[in-house]
Amino acid sequence: MRIVYLHQYFFTRSMVGIAGNRSYEFARRLVAMGHQVDMVTSYTYDQGHAHLDWFETEEDGIRVHWLPVPYSNKMDFKKRVKAFFRFAIRASRKAVEIEADVVIATSGPLTIAVPGIFASWYRNIPFVFEVRDLWPEGAIQLNVLTNPMAKWLARRLERFAYARSRHIVALSPGMRDGIAGTGVSASKVTIIPNAADIDLFQPDADGSEVREKYGLNSYFTLAYFGTMGLANGLNFVLDAAAELKAREVTDIRFLLHGDGMERPYLEKRARDEGLDNVLFTGPTPKDEMAKFLAGVDVCMTIFKNAPVLQTSSPNKMFDALAAGKPVLTNMPGWLESIAVRDKTGVFIKPDDPIDFADKVIWMRDHPDALREFGKNARRIAEERFSRDVLARQLECVLLSTQFSNANSAVKKVESVGERDLA
Repeated sequence: MRIVYLHQYFFTRSMVGIAGNRSYEFARRLVAMGHQVDMVTSYTYDQGHAHLDWFETEEDGIRVHWLPVPYSNKMDFKKRVKAFFRFAIRASRKAVEIEADVVIATSGPLTIAVPGIFASWYRNIPFVFEVRDLWPEGAIQLNVLTNPMAKWLARRLERFAYARSRHIVALSPGMRDGIAGTGVSASKVTIIPNAADIDLFQPDADGSEVREKYGLNSYFTLAYFGTMGLANGLNFVLDAAAELKAREVTDIRFLLHGDGMERPYLEKRARDEGLDNVLFTGPTPKDEMAKFLAGVDVCMTIFKNAPVLQTSSPNKMFDALAAGKPVLTNMPGWLESIAVRDKTGVFIKPDDPIDFADKVIWMRDHPDALREFGKNARRIAEERFSRDVLARQLECVLLSTQFSNANSAVKKVESVGERDLA
C-alpha cells in the first residue's frame, strides 16, 4: 500500500517539537509492515536553513517532504492561522504529485484536511481523517476563536472534512462522540487512542542524573511535560503550589517541563509570589524525556477546565503509563477513569487547589499505593496502548478503505474493545 501521510507538525524522537510524534511512530511501523509512506509536513526550525522550498529526507524508511513554514507555539492566533493556510495550499499541490493508494491527514490544525481532500479527489483515492482535537469547538470554548464569521467557516470546514472522508480516526471516546454529534455515523469512526512508548520509557530507568541536576533528591516531585498554552491551564499547578506554601509544606516540588506562550507569565507569577517549589525546565527532544520521567515521582496531566478538553487523548498521560509512573489528572471522564478505575493514580477536582494540595500530600505519604499505581500503569500501557498494537489497527483502517465494505471491515481493528476505552 502506498500512503500519503499529511501532518503539518511531524517530529521524530530526536527533534525538539511542539507536538507529539504519533505520526512518526505509526509511519515507521507502517514502513516496517511493508508499506510505502510519504510524509508531507512543514519545517519549523531554523529558517536560515539552506532549503527555502520543498526538500526531502528519509527518516527510518519514511520519505519526508518538508516545506519551510515559520511556526512557534508562542505565535498569536492570527499568525498561526496564516501558517496553517500557507501550508494547506502548498501541501495540496505536493500531495497530488505523489502516487498513492490512500491519503491520511492528521489534525491539528483542521486545515490539514484541505490537502487530504484535494489529493483524494484528484487521484480518486480514499481519504482518512484522523481527529486529534475537536476543532473548532476547542478554540471556541477557549475564546481563541470569537469572530462569528470565522466560527461559521471553521464549522463548515469541519463538516466538509468529515463528509469527504472515507473513514475517521478519533483518539478518545469523547472525540468520537463529538464527531458523531455533527451528524456523522458512528460506524464511520474508529477509536485509536494515543499510544505508550513502551520501548522508550522503562519503569526501571535511572533518574538520578535529573534528580541531582535539579536538586530533587530530598523532594517528592510531580512533573508536567508538554506545551504550556492556554488549554493547559497550568496556573492551577501554581495555585496548588501556593496552597502548599501557605501550609508550610517544604518537601514537595512541581516541575514544569516544556515551552509555550504561557510559560513567561507562569514564570513571572512564580517569581512574584515566591513559589520556589515550582521549577521550570526544557524543552527537550522526546528521546531525552525518559530521563526526566525516571527522575520524578508523579506525572501530571493538567488541562484548563473546559468541557471540550475532557475529550483529550494527551501524549503526556500515555508516556507516564509507559514509564510506570503514577498519574494525577484533573480531567473528568476518560482520563479520570484511567487514573481511578484502572488504579494508576488520582483524580483531582478541576479548579480546586485545596483538593489538589490534599491529594499531593496523600500521594507523598502513601509510597506503597504509588508503587501499585506504577505497576498498573505499565501493565495497561503494554496491554492496551502499545504502539505496535495501535499501528496495526491503523493499518487495518487504511486497508479497509480499499474496499466497498469499509465500514464493516474496519470493525476488525477494535481489538482494544470499547469497554477498555469508555
